[in-house]
Amino acid sequence: MKGNLETKSEELKNMEKENEILAKMKDEFTAKFGAQETRAYFSPGRVNLIGEHTDYNGGHVFPCAISLGTYALVADRADNKTRMFSMNLADKGIIEFDMSGLTYDKAKDWANYPMGVVKVFEDAGHKAAHGFDILVYGTLPGGSGLSSSASIEVLTALILNDAFGFGLDMVEMVKLSQKAENTFVGVNCGIMDQFAVGMGKQDCAILLDCNTLEYRYSKIALEGASIVITNTNKPHSLASSAYNVRRAQCEHALNELKEVKPELNALGELSNEAFNQLAGAISEPLERQRARHAVLENNRTLEAVEALEANDVVKFGKLMNESHYSLRDDYDVTGKELDTLAELAWQVDGVIGSRMTGAGFGGCTVSLVKNEAIEAFKEKVGKAYTEKIGYAPSFYVANIADGTHRIK
Repeated sequence: MKGNLETKSEELKNMEKENEILAKMKDEFTAKFGAQETRAYFSPGRVNLIGEHTDYNGGHVFPCAISLGTYALVADRADNKTRMFSMNLADKGIIEFDMSGLTYDKAKDWANYPMGVVKVFEDAGHKAAHGFDILVYGTLPGGSGLSSSASIEVLTALILNDAFGFGLDMVEMVKLSQKAENTFVGVNCGIMDQFAVGMGKQDCAILLDCNTLEYRYSKIALEGASIVITNTNKPHSLASSAYNVRRAQCEHALNELKEVKPELNALGELSNEAFNQLAGAISEPLERQRARHAVLENNRTLEAVEALEANDVVKFGKLMNESHYSLRDDYDVTGKELDTLAELAWQVDGVIGSRMTGAGFGGCTVSLVKNEAIEAFKEKVGKAYTEKIGYAPSFYVANIADGTHRIK
């Protein structure tokens, strides 16, 4: 009974917080665009519990949508123009664009993400009949690797689908959102971020096979523990990072493996044993390391989900730690800040597991922490990290949330 009451009180608190945010946004919308009738939407960020840099290698990932994300207030316009304003990036002002024939425009800054979605919708035959006035407000920390770009992409897709009755299902919107980031923005990301953002479900993570898009929900019952996200506060940018280089290295390794195993379509199809037998076919030692991470991480993800579903949270935590070692040693995407956070977390009593999450090169770690240890975790990790790195990290205790939706 007590558990139910606690859950209800948590839900009530979240609703009050959301109403507060929407009320502030309404005032800002009126100030920027004038008094109009608006529709409200929310699109979450995501955290990946395990399965990193496996999505574009045809492997499995295990992300969940989180309660931090992007809110939007939307009003229809009579013309073909869209005006957008972000409360988080007020200095960029109102950004305007037409709803047809769009091309990437550096001057339009963050609005290129929604613009890209409008463009791929149009190219797919879903042409907007008019524009919008849109005000957005994000609760995701910028540059944190929690998928603020995917959040606004899927948000835009839902706004378009909703306004014009295109009748697309969420998986189709997710695919178009990923295409926008790949072809319009120029980041060669896999599908995990958009999929988790669009298809998220409260209290569940998603086991997704990125090769086939087969997925299933897995209930996250972390008895007495919570997901704690720790932000390095080191800014990172996917487009300017080594992300595309890693992807190219894996593709080259795969092509060399295909020479001895022609039926192979993705690194994610290999067992650890099969990879060990074939690895000699990859000529570059560095590319061999990259491919080894992709294969082992995929199989580790399947093992971790199995452990969680068998209520073996300790084993799940151990596999999270192993994931970080692999991302550090074989894939080389962690860096001093993420390694420091993970290493400090492993030393705190009550931490079940901790690893970097997202693309790396900055961003966040995700830790499973026993509830009674959360305050000590924040204090110890925060103090030691600040001493070593020179600035403080930020902590977020995340609720697992539903995917992108219209707020009723």
